[in-house]
Amino acid sequence: MAHIIVVGNEKGGSGKSTTSMHVATALARMGHRVGALDLDVRQRSFGRYLENRMSFAQRENLDLPMPILGRLEAEGADGDPLSRAVAALDGDCEFVLLDCPGSHTKLSQMAHTLADTLITPMNDSFVDFDLLARMSPEGKVLGPSIYAEMVWAARQMRAQAGAGPIDWLVLRNRLGTQAMHNKRKVGGALDSLSKRIGFRVAPGFSERVIFRELFPRGLTLLDLRDLGTEQLSMSNIAARQELRDLISELQLPGVTVNF
Repeated sequence: MAHIIVVGNEKGGSGKSTTSMHVATALARMGHRVGALDLDVRQRSFGRYLENRMSFAQRENLDLPMPILGRLEAEGADGDPLSRAVAALDGDCEFVLLDCPGSHTKLSQMAHTLADTLITPMNDSFVDFDLLARMSPEGKVLGPSIYAEMVWAARQMRAQAGAGPIDWLVLRNRLGTQAMHNKRKVGGALDSLSKRIGFRVAPGFSERVIFRELFPRGLTLLDLRDLGTEQLSMSNIAARQELRDLISELQLPGVTVNF
């Protein structure tokens, strides 16, 4: 059985597609067989990212590590399209990564019930924090919010099916380099909430121009040397370290970071 990684958050612009692409291709680069599904059937940022990668590799005659991009079929009588798409990848892959849309959909809800590992990227602000928990004007956590409640429901369904727990990791994306007051307050609120509803907190990716530049060619930070970029900038080196830390923090079975 493949280990299912779900990247989910009910808010757009949190870095889900960038996170999905870098996690999937990093695992492929380390020699793991990885399947990928984009569940955002309208926008398809992750799917287009992978298609850009395939086109660029063919055009430049490059042998880039490549996840297997699966396809969602139309609804049918024999089961649901997500289960069929995951099953099609399961036999050939050690990991299957599902990138969810930035909104509540039936596909996203079903994907969370399949998750062995759940990655939730969020911008480092209380606007994104509001999806996880409701807060009083004084900054007190009042209780779980809509997205945390959906994860809780998915956990209950998995428990009833005997499918095992979800290892939930919340990534703080676009962290500022300075120790700002808001940054400390968000960090404190996340640490407190993590103990109440059961997730781990980890730093994600800082805001960097390089991520926007890589998308049209389907490239990631780990591909730069394949293009003959021997001298990396300090920003690129720091971003690679962020990716290395993320893969380590995921604690995926059988994965040892070697890039």
